[in-house]
Amino acid sequence: MEATGTDEVEKLKSKFVSAWHNMKYSWVLKTKTHFSRTSPVFLLGKCYHFKSDEQSEISPDGSDYNIVDETISGNVEEFRKDFISRIWLTYREEFPLIKGSVLTTDCGWGCTLRTSQMLLAQGLLLHFLGRAWTWQDALDIENSDFESWTSHTVKKLTASFEASLTGESEPKVRSNHPKEMLQENCGDSTMKDELYHRKIISWFGDSPPASFGLHQLIEFGKKSGKIAGDWYGPAIVAHILRKAVEEARDPELQGITIYVAQDCTVYNSDVVERQCSFMGSEKADTKAVIILVPVRLGGERTNMDYLEFVKGILSLEYCVGIIGGKPKQSYYFAGFQDDSLIYMDPHYCQSFVDVSIKDFPLESFHCPSPKKMSFKKMDPSCTIGFYCRNVQDFEKASEEITKMLHSSSKEKYPLFTFVKGHSRDYDFASSPVHEENDLFSEDEKRRLKRFSTEEFVLL
Repeated sequence: MEATGTDEVEKLKSKFVSAWHNMKYSWVLKTKTHFSRTSPVFLLGKCYHFKSDEQSEISPDGSDYNIVDETISGNVEEFRKDFISRIWLTYREEFPLIKGSVLTTDCGWGCTLRTSQMLLAQGLLLHFLGRAWTWQDALDIENSDFESWTSHTVKKLTASFEASLTGESEPKVRSNHPKEMLQENCGDSTMKDELYHRKIISWFGDSPPASFGLHQLIEFGKKSGKIAGDWYGPAIVAHILRKAVEEARDPELQGITIYVAQDCTVYNSDVVERQCSFMGSEKADTKAVIILVPVRLGGERTNMDYLEFVKGILSLEYCVGIIGGKPKQSYYFAGFQDDSLIYMDPHYCQSFVDVSIKDFPLESFHCPSPKKMSFKKMDPSCTIGFYCRNVQDFEKASEEITKMLHSSSKEKYPLFTFVKGHSRDYDFASSPVHEENDLFSEDEKRRLKRFSTEEFVLL
C-alpha cells in the first residue's frame, strides 16, 4: 500500500514537471530568432547568404520576410527547409513505463539523451539519404500552425495534470489540429526517401523495441551506473550511443558503427579496424563510422579561443553536430552565425507518438524555428560528432580536421588529436575484446564512471 502511494506521488510529480516545462519553454518556441542579413549562416556544413543592401535583420522562422530580392528570399526558404528537415527529439510524456521505474516521461532529466539522439539521427540521415536531402513537407510547418499545435499540447498536459488530481483515467481535450495527409503524387525516389525518413525516426521511438529509443539508451546506461531519472553528461552518452549501435539488430544498421575517442585522442587504426569489421557474407564494403569526441572547451567556463575551431567544425558537411548546451541544460548545436551558435532545444515536452503505426504524424519530430545562443554561454563539456562513409572518407577527414586543429590552436596542444596506430600500441590497458555477457569492459566501466562526473584531462 505504501509503495502504491509512493508511485502515485512520483506520477503526480512527473505530470507537474511536464506541465511546468511546457509553460516555461512554449513561449521560447514561439519567440522569433533574428539573423543578420550581412553574415553567412552555416548549418552542418552548408552555407546560406541572406545578404542585401540593407543592414537589417530577418527571421527565417516562417514570418516577417519583407524581402524584395528573390535570391535572398530563396536562400531564406532553403535554410528554413534544411533546418526543419533535421530530426528534432524532445522530452515526451505518456510513453510506456521505463523498466525498473514508475516514469512515463523524461521531462526534467533526459535532455542530454535527447540531444545525443539528434546527433545520431543526423548521422543516419547522412548515411541513408545524404546531406542534400530535405523533407518535402518541411515548409508546410507554418509558425501559426505550430502555435496552435503547441497550445493544444499545453492544454493536453494541463488536462492530464487536472485528471490526475481528480482521479479521472483519461483527460479529454478537443483537438482542431488536422491529421497529416501523405502526398500521393511523389515519384519513386521521393517515396523511397520518405520511407527511410520514417524508418530513421521509428528507430528513436519511445518504446522498448526501438533501437535508439529512450528505453534502450537507459538500459545501456545502467551498465555505467546510471538509471532513469539521472542526469547524463555529453561524454557518457557518447559511449551509450556506441553500445546502442553495436547492439542494434536491424539489418539496415549493420553497415554503420560508432567510435568514441579515448582521452581526446582518435586512434586511426582503431577506427579503420571498426570500419573493416565483419559486414556479412554478401557485402565487402567497409562500414561507415560516426566518430564521437568528448572534449572540454575550457575550465569552469568556455574559452573563447576555441570559437573559431567550433565554427570550423560546424562548417564541415560531414559534421553531425555537437552535444552541448548550458550548464545542466543540453542543446544540439548544428550551426552558427557570427559568434552565435544555432541549436535545437529538447526541453519542450510533447505527447508520446506510437511510431509503430503506419503513417504516424511527423510534425512533432521537426523543429519549425532555429534558436541562437552566444558561444560564450556554452558549457565547456561537449561531444563533437563526425560521419565518414568509408575508410577513404575517414582518412581525408582526419587530415582536414588535423590541419584545422593545429591552425586554430593557440596553445601547445590541440583540443584533440588523430594519431597513427592502435590505442594498445601506446600501452593503454583497454582491450578490444569484450566478454559476451558484459556490454562494457572493465576499462570502459572505469572510463564511464569518470565521465559521469564530467572530469576531463585538460591539455
